[in-house]
Amino acid sequence: MWVVRINAVVGSLVVTLGFWLIWEEFPLTFAVAMALVVAGFLVWQGSTIAAIWAWVTLLLGLESLAWPIVTMVNLRVALDEPTEQEMGLILTAVLFGLVSSIFWLSFSYGIFKRMVRGETQAVEAIGEGVLARGGSQKKKDKK
Repeated sequence: MWVVRINAVVGSLVVTLGFWLIWEEFPLTFAVAMALVVAGFLVWQGSTIAAIWAWVTLLLGLESLAWPIVTMVNLRVALDEPTEQEMGLILTAVLFGLVSSIFWLSFSYGIFKRMVRGETQAVEAIGEGVLARGGSQKKKDKK
């Protein structure tokens, strides 16, 4: 169980680092609070290591999707009309944000899908084992 918690802490640090990269600046107290909230969420939702990293990659995908929006909002607040350099920054944020968002969300989807398929196969295997044992007991009872 401690391995799952260590992965939750590492995952929360990864998510917090992602938010720090998006916002470029935010207070240390906010970063610590965010890391604790995300770690708590990951421990609550993640019963396995795969579940924890599925949630982490989902959050990274959402962060990547938010990056261009945050960049545009920050530039809009600073100036009425962005300069050519700032337009290049927006273009970079949009291109890399969308590509990385698609990657992380697809990766998260794959992990979630594999987890569900694994759980389904485990339930089916347990069901087959019970049926096999039950069937063999009936044969013994008939003799």
